[in-house]
Order: sequence, then C-alpha cells, then structure tokens
Amino acid sequence: MTYRSEEEAIALADDTVYGLAAYVQSRDIDHAHAVARRLCAGTVYVNDPAWSPAVPFGGYKQSGNGREYAEFGLAEFLELKGVVAL
Repeated sequence: MTYRSEEEAIALADDTVYGLAAYVQSRDIDHAHAVARRLCAGTVYVNDPAWSPAVPFGGYKQSGNGREYAEFGLAEFLELKGVVAL
C-alpha cells in the first residue's frame, strides 16, 4: 500500500474497525514516537522491539478496551474506593 503523506499514512492505518496493534519504523525515534501517539491502536511497536510483559496489551475500537500484562492488567480485578472527609 502506498501513501503520499504522513497524514494519509495515519488515516490509512486508522481506517479500520480494529485497533489492536500498529508498527512504526523510522530512523528518527522522536518522530516515530510522535506518529505512534497519533495512531488509534492499543499497542504501537516502534522499530520492532522485543516483547515486554511490562507493557500493557489490548486494543481500541472493536479490538476491545481491556488491558493485559503489567499493572494495567490488574485494574479489572480491583475496586477503588474514594473516601472524602472533613
């Protein structure tokens, strides 16, 4: 698939009902991170890193909103309580 601009590439990547993962390749790591922030995906891999259980895994859109791994995976099993007092 080809694209004419970065804007078009991001639009093409996000033109799906799913959003589990995306991949960004770039020599400019800061630019890659800027693009990653704009993608609608639960996990964005920049320059093909090794898998890490410390990174939350889960999707956006119809890929689901839950997260697995790391502290984020525990959130579904916890109940927070706020106590407000004078």
